[in-house]
Amino acid sequence: MRKSRVTADYLRRRYPKARPELPPAFRAVYDLHMLDNRTGGTTASRMSSAMESWMHRQVASLSGSNEGPVLELGAGTLNQIPYESPAPDYDIVEPYELLFRDSPWLGSVNKAYHDIREIDDTLRYARITSVAVLEHVTDLPELIARCALLLVESGVFQAAIPSEGTWLWRLGTLYSGREFRRRFGLDYRVMMKYEHVNTASEIEEVLGYFFREMSCRVFGLTRGTSFYRYYECRMPDRSKAADFIPEKPGEPDYNTG
Repeated sequence: MRKSRVTADYLRRRYPKARPELPPAFRAVYDLHMLDNRTGGTTASRMSSAMESWMHRQVASLSGSNEGPVLELGAGTLNQIPYESPAPDYDIVEPYELLFRDSPWLGSVNKAYHDIREIDDTLRYARITSVAVLEHVTDLPELIARCALLLVESGVFQAAIPSEGTWLWRLGTLYSGREFRRRFGLDYRVMMKYEHVNTASEIEEVLGYFFREMSCRVFGLTRGTSFYRYYECRMPDRSKAADFIPEKPGEPDYNTG
């Protein structure tokens, strides 16, 4: 894959992003929507879950091949774990405890963190994974920089994401939008604008900046005509990553939606 040509100055100008304010009517249904979305509680979410299994399978394709501790970002209801081979240590980062506290797979988790900044900087992981997470993160460069520093030298960062920002992805959300309006009488686009602050292309730019080696597979024909993308990133540039860790970090906004 062609190496990203973005610079540190470019990333610092664009991030962190400001998440738009969510109107009170949307706040009132947020928890219910989140749980339904992650557990297949509606027809649209069940259809989405069936398609999203592609992302889970891509991430699990390296399960067992890179022996060592695993860290999953934005683990949600822990629905990645059934796809994985048992890991010696399976840690998660998930700020929204409501999603995983009753999960049947909680016993497979070694340690749960609310924020990646809580992880001891001496720990190292063989794999750091995420499924449908990076599109939600307002300070994406800092998050990816921290992941680059937490990987072992031969480690791999894996990310499966929706092809946000493409016409096919927008087309694919129409059904969910109609169902959301029927249930709550609200415009789904407002919720999506609040949740998805990064496009797929922006995510690829950031990954390409912090990793010297990156590959991509798509659920579709091309990046521009796909529903989902899967990235494998290796050979982290630790000097670039260290340069993006603030001395006094602000409040985290790793909303994993």
